[in-house]
Amino acid sequence: MTQEALWLLIVLYDLCLTVFLYRFFGKQGLYAAVLLGIVLANLQGGKVTEFIFFGTSFNVSMGAILYSGIFFATDILNEKFGKDEASKAVMLGFAANVAVMITLVVSTFFRPSSIANSSDEVHNAISILADYSPIFVVGSLTAYLISQRFDVWFFHYLKQKTKGEKLWLRNNLSTIASQLIDSFIYQFTWVLAAGLSIYEAFGLALAKYIFKVFIALIDTIFIYAIKDWQVTK
Repeated sequence: MTQEALWLLIVLYDLCLTVFLYRFFGKQGLYAAVLLGIVLANLQGGKVTEFIFFGTSFNVSMGAILYSGIFFATDILNEKFGKDEASKAVMLGFAANVAVMITLVVSTFFRPSSIANSSDEVHNAISILADYSPIFVVGSLTAYLISQRFDVWFFHYLKQKTKGEKLWLRNNLSTIASQLIDSFIYQFTWVLAAGLSIYEAFGLALAKYIFKVFIALIDTIFIYAIKDWQVTK
């Protein structure tokens, strides 16, 4: 399977997972989708891979794929349950990510046992994640909080302005605008933490943003597929 086909498969998996959680667990399922999205996206944030589309090479962080699904989940919450519920999910995601990072750091203080051959390997792997640059962690959390709060507000604002019509418009405009904010806030952390030049960081942010826009367009199909579901949990 090509990297590009794998990317599309993971995007569809992420969106389908959110739909599944919503269908069977309602509002709580969407909370779970946000929590999973932010934790998994940040754990993968430092892994950068290369995609080639139409002869052009794009370097994209793996975290960008699962991170985009968070906007889909909060948009559903906003649409079906209101602005306050979407804002609550954003703050739960923030708290969960802080808790995961603290727990990983604390776990590195425990020495690995010699009972299993894999103990050292697992300890070293966790240490790499836990000791990931604090600048990346702070930058990621800052970008998440600002962009997600803006997304919730802008989606609700557009819903009021359109009197509940044009779901496609508020779904895409709110996500595309907030993803732009997120991408460029976070990429400045690469300048500080990884020594990238402004030009290199801008190129990486632009590539990520293009992929995020594609995902926003794809999730429009999904949000229309579930917009009439009567899920009251």
